[in-house]
Amino acid sequence: MILPLAIVTFPLTQPVAIFLLVLLIILVCPIVFKRLKIPQIVGLILSGVVVGPYGFNLLARDSSFEIFGQVGILYLMFLAAVEIDMFHLRKNLNKGILFGLLTFAIPMLIGIFGSRIAFGSSWATCILISSMYASHTLISYPIVSKFGLQNEKPAVIAVCGTIVAVLLALLTLAGVVDTAEGGFQSYRLGRLFLLMAVFTVVAGYSIRVATKWFFRTFSDQVSQFIYVLAMVFVSSMLAQLIGLEAILGAFFAGLMLNRFIPIRSGLMGRIQFVGNAIFIPYFLIGVGMLINVHVIIQGWGVGWVALNMVAVAMLSKWLSAYFGARLFGFGPTDRKIMFGLTSGKAAATIAATMIGYQHSLLTEDMMNGAVLMILACCIVSTVVTQAATKRMRIERTEESLRAEGERVPGEYARQLVAVANPVTAEGLMKMALLMRNPRNQNPVTTLFVRNSDDAGVLEMGRNALRHAVAAAQAVDIEVRDIERYDVNVVAGVTNEAKQVNASDIMIGLHRKSNIVDSFYGKMIEQLLQATNKMIFMSRCFIPVDTVGRIVVLAPDKAEYETGFQTWVERIGNLAAQLACKVIFMASPATSEFIRNVLVDENFSIRHEYREIGGYDDFIVLSAEIMEEDLLTVIGARKGSISHSQDFENLPSFLSRNFARHNLMVLYPEQFGG
Repeated sequence: MILPLAIVTFPLTQPVAIFLLVLLIILVCPIVFKRLKIPQIVGLILSGVVVGPYGFNLLARDSSFEIFGQVGILYLMFLAAVEIDMFHLRKNLNKGILFGLLTFAIPMLIGIFGSRIAFGSSWATCILISSMYASHTLISYPIVSKFGLQNEKPAVIAVCGTIVAVLLALLTLAGVVDTAEGGFQSYRLGRLFLLMAVFTVVAGYSIRVATKWFFRTFSDQVSQFIYVLAMVFVSSMLAQLIGLEAILGAFFAGLMLNRFIPIRSGLMGRIQFVGNAIFIPYFLIGVGMLINVHVIIQGWGVGWVALNMVAVAMLSKWLSAYFGARLFGFGPTDRKIMFGLTSGKAAATIAATMIGYQHSLLTEDMMNGAVLMILACCIVSTVVTQAATKRMRIERTEESLRAEGERVPGEYARQLVAVANPVTAEGLMKMALLMRNPRNQNPVTTLFVRNSDDAGVLEMGRNALRHAVAAAQAVDIEVRDIERYDVNVVAGVTNEAKQVNASDIMIGLHRKSNIVDSFYGKMIEQLLQATNKMIFMSRCFIPVDTVGRIVVLAPDKAEYETGFQTWVERIGNLAAQLACKVIFMASPATSEFIRNVLVDENFSIRHEYREIGGYDDFIVLSAEIMEEDLLTVIGARKGSISHSQDFENLPSFLSRNFARHNLMVLYPEQFGG
């Protein structure tokens, strides 16, 4: 009889019943609030208010909500860092730091004098309240991510500014607490900055080295996911040990892991799914459970404090966004994005409220007013961000259509991935997906060609198909797997390519070759003669997401080939996904055309050019290519404009000197495909 009573007694104490109710909220909330045109994030917070101890008391804010809530905010900060394109972050870092100083200083100044006038409190209390205004939480970041705008300038600047503002607010809070406990001690601040520097260097280097080793040693994505989570919490715990907030450690871990987790990867899909399905909703519900709406009816005291706090918090953050947008030359939509992302409050503000109340710096009315301010700020932040992201998505789409016309290069590419070996099938598919235009909605075709009924070959080929299909499905790409019987592999690939109207053909490159003149293999040589479609031949000894650089060797006059722009776009997509640097080895004229394509297609990637005048220059520069690099050779079919005698010697050179290097040989579409 004990179990049934535990289930029907409120607040719920039975674990299954608690988790079931939370899951029902996460499931039903988006459906209900979508009909009411209320953002999902606001709905989750309001649901927490309703079921929490200050609502119908269906759930108590017990240790499970404290744990999941803490995990949720750490996950939110980690996602914000891991989803940022590092190129955009470096490009806008100075602006982000400047905006962080703005969005900290303006609320602090307005808050200190506003609180002094409105509440007549001590200077210590006014500074504490102002630190609550200055800090903010990226409550509405999932909305920006959902619309794919996380790499837009206002979003990147706002995220970077968040870290600066939160760090300064926490340092201010620590100074106020020190003063309340007996006097401010400057040596503590110096020690904290020293520990921060040590943490950044040691933790950053350790995470990068450990991650590179782990990802190359263990390819199982479940193990990789657990490893990523472990790194997030190790970094968060170390940040706490030196006196910082755990959210700063989580953000730092995201920055360090960023280049190892491409946006289009199964691992990123799992990270986003778990966070958006469980951890972040749990955190938002927990925030709602903290809010006591009953304090509004306790008298004008709480109402006046709450109204004042909400007004000052909103006004100061709006002014910060306004001046920041004017300073950076942004428009109204960009300004609203910045305001929406920096006006939400949760973790740091809650911590400051509790600490201030414990040290008698805040009265009970101030504490309750702060809680109501958190609710109001979360609602405003979410509503403003949702409206602004929709508007920005429309504006960016219109700009894209005006700039590129009706057809976007690469958007309609049809990829054919030919597999036969289960060991290399997954890597081939991943490489194809990383080079794919993010807007491409066409399915990928994966093909296994057989010309016999040998049971061993048949089982190996079908197993390779399964591995390739799983890699595509992990990133929600539609894939068609085809097993084809044909006279030989070349006939099967070319016939299937014609049938599906493939524009790109991806096949595996020999890992070993003992005969110089057949370095590419007889099958590949026949395929090059049988079709003029673009062909990618890939061989990676390390996971593609741990590649350090992409080194591209382009022949002279490559810009005159039909598929020139297409292969440059594919390399640009690959570099953008891997967040790695591209080094183009080409003649000055070819380099200029490559640069123009990257600019015209708005590729934001790190790249440089090494001038070569011929085959001998490449031999000299090739000594700089490391085993972590991906050497990409742009081939040329015989008789094409860019073909030269040097290409007759290149296979022999690659066989002797790059037998253990990651290699991709790319033959562009030529003679009209």
